[in-house]
This record gives sequence, structure tokens and C-alpha cells, in this order.
Amino acid sequence: MQIAFEIVLPFVLGLSYFLLGMYTMRAGFHQLAGARMESILLRFTRTSLHSFGSGLISTFVLQSSSAVTVLTIGLTQAGVIRFPQTVGIILGTNVGTTVTTELIALRLEQFAVPMLLIGVAMWLMKPLKLRAVGLIIGGFGLIFLGMDTMQVMAKPLEESHTFRTLFLESNHSVWIGLLTGTLLTALIQSSSATTAITMGLMVHQVMTMETALAVVLGANIGTCATALLASIGTNAASRQVAWLHTWFNAVGSLLFLPFLSSLAQIVRLLTLDPAMQIAHAQLIFNLVCSLLGLPFAAHIARFTQWLVPDKKLAS
Repeated sequence: MQIAFEIVLPFVLGLSYFLLGMYTMRAGFHQLAGARMESILLRFTRTSLHSFGSGLISTFVLQSSSAVTVLTIGLTQAGVIRFPQTVGIILGTNVGTTVTTELIALRLEQFAVPMLLIGVAMWLMKPLKLRAVGLIIGGFGLIFLGMDTMQVMAKPLEESHTFRTLFLESNHSVWIGLLTGTLLTALIQSSSATTAITMGLMVHQVMTMETALAVVLGANIGTCATALLASIGTNAASRQVAWLHTWFNAVGSLLFLPFLSSLAQIVRLLTLDPAMQIAHAQLIFNLVCSLLGLPFAAHIARFTQWLVPDKKLAS
């Protein structure tokens, strides 16, 4: 019973605030510019670089790489854009999702309540743009409130023998971290939430930096679950988008896994703040993977088409 109050309750409440904040902020951004996202994706996909920029901007505006991937799947299902055009978009979404993480890492929890009050006040005004901005500010307030609430569970977790055995004393903690990040993100449908939880635990030094970075890498894999679900029952091009997102993130995470200690050393040189270290590490990982993959977009597209063939063309 004590565990439920000290760990489960703060986690559930904090996660609820966080996800509600993400949804509220996304709604605000969508009211401001979300209706243009489809036209942006259609207009700026002539080259891989254009597609990359479209994916990055769209992900920041919609506050969800999964949402942009699902939108891309819908456009390919409708035949509006071809699969090779989507490679740059997917690479861009991976970088775009790190913008939110960097903002969260600023750790503005003390402004959570004022931001909520300002957001509500602006939302009650008549101009639609002010209402949208109010949703964005209020959403950020809820996100910081959620992070502050989830941090309550850090101390009980640190004192938990089971948790210490699982994360701190296991020689395979990096692999456990990768699996934890993957499953948690697939379950709650938000890599940003998983990263925020990891940041909170790192601030209280509940887990090692290498394990925390493994959780973040796992979150990049887990976020693909939404796209895979959205691609069920669609055409080959749409399934190729979902599987491209999945295999690219999985391969990138596995390739980075042996270098987590080096990555940890790099981010420690950049900042002493553990939360910022996590955010910078995620940015470095996604930026390196996407920029390395961008010049080979055509090859990546052909490999994915071979991996997920169009049975109609084959027959």
C-alpha cells in the first residue's frame, strides 16, 4: 500500500498531467498552423533535404513524431505522395521531436502554476490566435507540473531494493534500459514523456547516465509502435513508411549502444545539468543518425521497398 502511494500514485498523476499538457500544447499549435502541415508536407517534398525540413518543422508544430508519421502514412495511402519522398520526412521527425525535449530540459517547474493561469486567462479571450497561444502556454505549464509530480517517486525508487537490483547492480542494465524505454514508450505513446521521466530520475541520480541514455534510445524505438498500428490494413507504400521508421530507429539505437559511455562523456562536457545532458544526448543521437542517412535516402527507400515488397507489383 505504501509503494502505491509513494511510487505509483505520483507516477500516474504526473504522467497524466504531462500527457494532457502535450495534448493541450499540440491542440494550440494545431490551431495556429496545424491545418497547413499537410500542404507543407505536399509542397516541400521535392528533394530529400526539403522533406527533412518539412518533417522537422511539422513534428515541432504537431508536438509528435508519431502524428507526423501517421499523417505521412495517410498521404501515401491516398497516393498523394510516393514512398521515396517520405524518407526525408521520417528522418526530419526524429530531429524535430528533440526540440520539445530540449525545452522540457530547461526545468521551469517553478513557473508551472503561473503558466497554467496565464494559459487559462488567454484561452478565455475571444481572439482565436490568443486562445491558441493560451493552450500552448497552459500545455507547457501542465508538462512542467507533471514532471514536478513524477519527481516525488524518485526517492522511494532509489530506496527500493528491487529497483536498485534491476537498474544499478545489473551488468546488463544497458539492455534492460533499452527494453524499458521501448516498452514504456509503446505503452504511453510518447517518447517525450519517457525522456521526461528519465530526466527526473537522473536529477535525483537514481540511475547511471549510460542506463538513462539506453532508455532514451529505447524510446526512439518504442515511438514507432503508433506508426505500425496505423499501417495495418493499408497499402504497401504506407506499410513501407511505418517499417522505415521502425527499422531505421532500431538500427540507429543498436549501433549507438556500444558508444553510450563516449556519448555520456561528450554531454558531460557540454553541461553539468543531468536533465540537459539527457536532452543533448537525444539531440546528438537523432541528428547524427538523420544526417548520416539523408545522403542515402534513395538507397534507404530501395532497401525498405525490398524489405516490405508490394505484392501487387511482384505478381
